[in-house]
Amino acid sequence: MSSEIGLPELQRARRASISLLFAVFVFSVFVNLLMLTGPLFMLQVYDRVLSSGSEETLVALFLLVCILYMLMGVLDYARGRVLARFGARFQTALDDRVFDAVIKRSSGPNHDGAFPVSGLQYLETIRTIFTSPEMLVLFDVPWTPIFITAIFVFHPMLGWIALLGGVFLIGITLLNIWLTCAKINGAQMASASAQGFANQARYYSELVRSQGMSRQIRERWQNMRGAALEQILNVSDWTGVFTSLSKLFRLFLQSAMLAVGAWLVLTNELTPGAMIAASILLGRALAPIEQSIGQWRLVQHSVVGWKALGDLLKNTPPDRETMTLPQPEARLVVRGVSVYARNTTKPTLSNISFELPPGQALGIIGKSGSGKSTLAKVLVGLVPPVFGSVRLGGGRLDQYPPDDLAQIIG
Repeated sequence: MSSEIGLPELQRARRASISLLFAVFVFSVFVNLLMLTGPLFMLQVYDRVLSSGSEETLVALFLLVCILYMLMGVLDYARGRVLARFGARFQTALDDRVFDAVIKRSSGPNHDGAFPVSGLQYLETIRTIFTSPEMLVLFDVPWTPIFITAIFVFHPMLGWIALLGGVFLIGITLLNIWLTCAKINGAQMASASAQGFANQARYYSELVRSQGMSRQIRERWQNMRGAALEQILNVSDWTGVFTSLSKLFRLFLQSAMLAVGAWLVLTNELTPGAMIAASILLGRALAPIEQSIGQWRLVQHSVVGWKALGDLLKNTPPDRETMTLPQPEARLVVRGVSVYARNTTKPTLSNISFELPPGQALGIIGKSGSGKSTLAKVLVGLVPPVFGSVRLGGGRLDQYPPDDLAQIIG
């Protein structure tokens, strides 16, 4: 069972709508083929229309270009809609499971105040990356070598310029990943910790105010939030450097392509149309790489969210399917119940046993922190005992469906 929960649940939800990704792939093939409309139009205008002076040819080519661009716009819009529905299906498939895990995690003894918010936020982050332009980059990047090959067809020198420029941008992308990966992870975890602390303070707001700790709690939260913001700004600065560098280099590379192309035209080794077409193809070939640099933070956030969500689901298995039991007798039997707090060997409850037949009551007294609230949670099924058992009318509490048990006890 443990091998089927956690990350495998996310993978199954992703595979459930894999047909939508295939549709996006098909649309992307035609969208990228139609991207050649502009370069081919330029090639025909400079090399055929201007040399022949045929207005009819120009009008026919322009009408054809209008139709092709309209078709490309429709297909691009369609693949965006399909991708959005893929993300929506993924989130819908996991909404109930994640919400139940968040509720169970919130009420358990290991509640740290961060999961109730972060679990759902991580799911939203993953859905966002599935519907973002960065996801479309995955379908456009494989066309980069094809466009560069097309530039080689115009002239080998232009092809080598495009190839070396693409390799340089890929190097910038890998350097960006290497330098900012740990920084993005740290910033996201620091932000989640600050949010979790704020949730805890809100949950225990009455205790905080009654003990006069509002100022101290606020200062601690401000320190945590300030540290998170500092890390976020650091990540933003680093990402901004690589984004600006990649944009600057792409603009320079296109100008260099035009300069070399013009020189080849002057030496009669290239036509003016091929020069313009090669420049346009270069921009299209490098666009996915440059876009991946700008969107790297979102990708990294989704990777962190994927791992954290998998850990949440793995550590919070779903409720077992149980049979509907008849209304139990009001007889409570507790045998050898022990409960341990997280990351400690000291028990909160140790070997607690008692029995209450119908019509009897039991009072429990003890100092603060002795485990009275924990025992109450064990008796209503909110906290499962590590050792021992709790039976109601002869059946263990975990044998009753949670909603039925709540109605019986309530």
